[in-house]
Amino acid sequence: MCGIVGYIGSQRAYDILIQGLKRLEYRGYDSAGVALVDCDGKMSVHKSHGKVANLENVAQAGNINGTLGIAHTRWATHGEPSDINAHPHVSQSGMIALVHNGTIENYAVLKKVLTDHGYEFKSETDTEVLVQLIEYIKLTSSCSLLDAVREALLQVEGAYAIAVVEQNDPDTMIVARKSSPLVIGVGDGETFIASDATPIVGYTDQVIYLKDNEIGVIKRNEPLQVLSLSDNKPSTISIQKLKLSLAQLEKGGYDTFMLKEIFEQPATLRDCLRGRIVDGCSRVTLSGVDLNKERFMKAERITLVACGTSWHAALIGKRLIQDFCKMPVEVEYASEFRYGNPVLNEKDIVISISQSGETADTLAAIQLAKEKGAFVYGICNVVGASIPRNTDSGTYIHVGPEIGVASTKAFTGQVTVLTLLALSVGQLRGAVDQETLSTVLSALSKMPETIEEALKVDNEIKTLSRVFAYAHNFLYLGRGYNYPTALEGALKLKEISYIHAEGYPAAEMKHGPIALIDHDMPSVVIAPNDSLYDKIISNVQQVKSRGGAVVAIVSKGNTSMSDIADYCIEIPNVPECLTPIVASIPLQLLAYYIAVNKGKDVDQPRNLAKSVTVE
Repeated sequence: MCGIVGYIGSQRAYDILIQGLKRLEYRGYDSAGVALVDCDGKMSVHKSHGKVANLENVAQAGNINGTLGIAHTRWATHGEPSDINAHPHVSQSGMIALVHNGTIENYAVLKKVLTDHGYEFKSETDTEVLVQLIEYIKLTSSCSLLDAVREALLQVEGAYAIAVVEQNDPDTMIVARKSSPLVIGVGDGETFIASDATPIVGYTDQVIYLKDNEIGVIKRNEPLQVLSLSDNKPSTISIQKLKLSLAQLEKGGYDTFMLKEIFEQPATLRDCLRGRIVDGCSRVTLSGVDLNKERFMKAERITLVACGTSWHAALIGKRLIQDFCKMPVEVEYASEFRYGNPVLNEKDIVISISQSGETADTLAAIQLAKEKGAFVYGICNVVGASIPRNTDSGTYIHVGPEIGVASTKAFTGQVTVLTLLALSVGQLRGAVDQETLSTVLSALSKMPETIEEALKVDNEIKTLSRVFAYAHNFLYLGRGYNYPTALEGALKLKEISYIHAEGYPAAEMKHGPIALIDHDMPSVVIAPNDSLYDKIISNVQQVKSRGGAVVAIVSKGNTSMSDIADYCIEIPNVPECLTPIVASIPLQLLAYYIAVNKGKDVDQPRNLAKSVTVE
């Protein structure tokens, strides 16, 4: 969600901040702003509703000097998108400016106290309450900015990542975090801060991931200080090497990041699989499993927690683990899990899945699971993110930065890792026979080439998409392993084209959704040659008999479906458990081209954020 950037050094801060905001646009936002402090201790604040380009137009008319600054892209929570509600927010005296990602849950109580002391509020945001509180504490206690920020945060309930600057101090920035990400980049005589590493790439590869309940003091030409918020004692600083390149953050000749990421999947799956299938496709090695064999051997149940696309991957993971490990598996929305009083103990394994590794609800689910004694395993894409740092063990999917808001390569990477995990635990527990193991691993090792073949339907789908740009509703149907694939296909279409779409188990269509079928409601049916193919043929016939148009995703060489469906899109033949990976490719392309035909911004769809870091 909201994106934070900050800079202190010898360069003009404005240029670095604007470039950083543009790199954070993928997180989703509705307004942007920047606060700059020049060498004379004068502060300039520029804010604008809309795109970063709007902010540039506004800022150019004012003072953009200074080598200290903070900036922000806002995704509205409290208060509508507007210039006034945009960050940075400034204290009543105009002396202190603050940017914030997160939610202050007790802001109403704090606001009333401050109002009673004469403070007036310009915005509708919870963030303005925090900056006013900091100033109130600083003035009434005659303390330093650091002490005022620390005391204010001790009174705050909720989640936050913040950066604070003061007008008369061009050499200091205060930062802090709790349940929202914040990265510090350490350069040569300069320091960068950001919500994630993308704004820092190209300036330095040395980063520090601020931990929960830590506060950082960044002073010009002085070593970084990181303190514990609770007791003000110094924290250990761990500098890590950033493994990102500028090329990964550029479109590379594609029209959009989403299209680039769809076509990157052969390469990203190679990276995901590298070194994990060994001994001539007869064995899986995952360090997270190998180092915790006893936990997986003694486990009596696995619960997968995730949100959005990751939840769809988890549903596929459930079938994989049940089939290959012969264990009971549950799948929970992370947002519901934490409030459902889950029954867990030390024989449970909770697997958390998140592309960003910063999803607030998933992080809360992890904390709850650990408190109940469960072993928590993370599946994540972003190295150094909060989830891998807060789980007991885990596996990275290694698909590189995903800039498009609608997840594509992260989904196929998650399903690939879940397949490896299921096979790894299955071989450890003796629940999967060697023939099955070798067959699936052999096909999985060839998945990059298989995806290259699947992508050859690009032009076919581009043409087909023009037929359905008119639609206001879609039904996506699948069975077995591909019911979750249908859910994911429907989500992709909803996210970027704004067409209402629903995914259903094909057999459940008769229990209600079939009433919606008519000439204006097309259905996408995922029908590979698997154990349920004959069943789904019957479901397709039921749709056709009621006048519905059908787009069928079928295995290469299928001839029987073409006599029934209006359009057939072929995918390569793979073992049944791997069909979701391959079938997702034409679904991604279909959603993409329908959205493009409707003139939608596929990389930054309305109202959506890439990383949901607030509840």
